[in-house]
Amino acid sequence: MPFEWMVAVRFLREGRFQTVLILAGVAVGVAVLVFLSALITGLQATLVKQTLGSQPHVIVRRPDEVPVTLAPADVAVAARVQRPPQRLIALENWPGVRGTLEAMEGVEAVAPVASGSGFALNGGANRGVVLRGIDLESSNRIIDVCPRVVLGGCRLGGGEVLIGTELARQLGVTVGDTLRVGTATTQGQRFAIVGVFDLGSNEVNARWVLLPLKSAQTLLGLPGGVTALETRVTDVFQAERIARDAALATGQKAESWMELNRQLLVALRSQSSSSYMIQLFVLVAVALGIASVLVVSVVQKSREIGILKAMGTPTGRITRIFLIQGVLVGAVGAVFGGALGTGLAMFFATLALNPDGSPRFPVAVTPTLLLSAGTVALATGLLAAVAPARRAARLDPATVIRNG
Repeated sequence: MPFEWMVAVRFLREGRFQTVLILAGVAVGVAVLVFLSALITGLQATLVKQTLGSQPHVIVRRPDEVPVTLAPADVAVAARVQRPPQRLIALENWPGVRGTLEAMEGVEAVAPVASGSGFALNGGANRGVVLRGIDLESSNRIIDVCPRVVLGGCRLGGGEVLIGTELARQLGVTVGDTLRVGTATTQGQRFAIVGVFDLGSNEVNARWVLLPLKSAQTLLGLPGGVTALETRVTDVFQAERIARDAALATGQKAESWMELNRQLLVALRSQSSSSYMIQLFVLVAVALGIASVLVVSVVQKSREIGILKAMGTPTGRITRIFLIQGVLVGAVGAVFGGALGTGLAMFFATLALNPDGSPRFPVAVTPTLLLSAGTVALATGLLAAVAPARRAARLDPATVIRNG
């Protein structure tokens, strides 16, 4: 063992009680870092997953219609021009726009959708719904409906529809029944219910009617057209940037889920900020604890340090002895703290379970998180040891030996 390491370990072993206390402090600090990070990351991931369970990452549609005012130069124009009602208009050259989107970096999948307002009628029960004409295969890559079909099968042939659990309850229908679906301008037609889905949102479950793309185009008066292209991206938090790029590349209106869920983003950022503040205070407390123990060690070992320097030990080696102590305390504390934090996180996840057995408060303990926490502990231990190491290096050997 190198000289500096041997002396550092010996100093820590001789102050055994102090060493155990500071190791416990570092371990608890690292455990708090791991536990908080795992809990908040898990909660944020769950919130984002639930939000995106019934919506695409980016929606590309035709820009809103704006009023065009043509008037001679000598004619006054009202300062406020009323916006025209937005009609259901197909996206121009949607196959070409789809190809442009699919070629963009970060885009995983693109699916066409013909969507509009309509009604669903069964006997005397009538409900306003959102008709969504989709190609089931490509749409499933955007919003994974099939695994969430709770009754019946997942298919969309001619004359077939999928509806939500809440709409099925309100209309009193189930798999195998028929349903009249139409719009304000059409009488509609009857469709067979082949499946009932649950996308985790009462609003979606009560409003969505999924039907074949061609059927929706006929009902909505969009022969061969679609109202939007729904997109899935690799990194959900890059959706806003990709939406901007998509708008520039296609000349269409592109909205990301981040733009449509501003309040959720504010909540996520607030959670992250509070977590960072707590972790910062924990790190400061750990650093002060390590520094205080090592300062006491310098005072207690002044005579030994003086003898070492009198025997010709360079000042740099004396400095490294205490820096190594800080690193050792940080490393050992990181190992025990990582294990403790992981155990606490896993235990906390088992305290409350959903009816399906999944944790109500999910945690996300990853190797990256443990490595980051360990690195932070090592850096904190090293920085906390700088002041005691410099103090030990400045000791005058003659003075400390004479004064005992």
